Amino acid sequence: MRRPVALSLILLGPLLHAQDRRATPPPPDRVRVPAGPFVMGEDTRGEPDERPRHTRTLPAYEIDRTEVTREHYERCVRAGRCTDPRPLDARFRDPRQPVVGVSWFQATAYCAWVGARLPTEAEWEKAARGSDGRTFPWGETYPTLRMATFGHDEHTGHPDPVGSHPGFPSPYGALDLAGNVWEWVADPYDPYAYREPTAEPTCERALASLQDLRTRRVRGFTGSNPLPTTCERVLRGGGWNYGGAGLRSSNRVHHAPSYRLVMSGFRCAVSAPAVSAAAPGS
Repeated sequence: MRRPVALSLILLGPLLHAQDRRATPPPPDRVRVPAGPFVMGEDTRGEPDERPRHTRTLPAYEIDRTEVTREHYERCVRAGRCTDPRPLDARFRDPRQPVVGVSWFQATAYCAWVGARLPTEAEWEKAARGSDGRTFPWGETYPTLRMATFGHDEHTGHPDPVGSHPGFPSPYGALDLAGNVWEWVADPYDPYAYREPTAEPTCERALASLQDLRTRRVRGFTGSNPLPTTCERVLRGGGWNYGGAGLRSSNRVHHAPSYRLVMSGFRCAVSAPAVSAAAPGS
């Protein structure tokens, strides 16, 4: 009886190997953002939480070229390192689409699985704007459907496969940083963050800022959204159901980190390895 069992294992071997391979992290596809200064925020348009326009300096880092796809996220689920996205209809099941219906916690878990992390708010904005303070990743031209995925009806629309607009990258070659899906970033939502840009973003600081706005009876600080009473997280970039003006690279929105929205996904980032200034053999 042993010979048939052994034969079955031999025949199943390639299939099991393929399944294991589908549960391994995908190879990284990232763009490098060099160290240096960039312009963050906006003074003449947008919401009060985007002000003031100021200069930040960041070390070098790398960020995913595209949003994390459903296919890649499902590898993490098969590996037992991620939990399932929110169940959604057929509009959101294309493996090439960005994964949606995932919380900030789920996005964080995926990035850890691939040896990365969520980008900070400053890293995300520099990747989108470059060093010249442009309004959109491609420059100053108002978005069209040739440039980005946006403006679709929430009940019938959906995100496009990642990289569907290759002719309109960010200055460093990242795609889909405007439209398609809102992207979770690491930072807590602090409406005063740009007033003290070098302060470490923490929930304690964010909650103090929100309490100050409530004390002054300011009902909202990002358009009509109510002020949160808990530590929420920032999303950037605009989504497939959003208007063109909201695709500004300085635009900030916020939601509770447990929310799993049909218009929100994410991409990951890594700190660039330090490069020795010494020449070889010196």
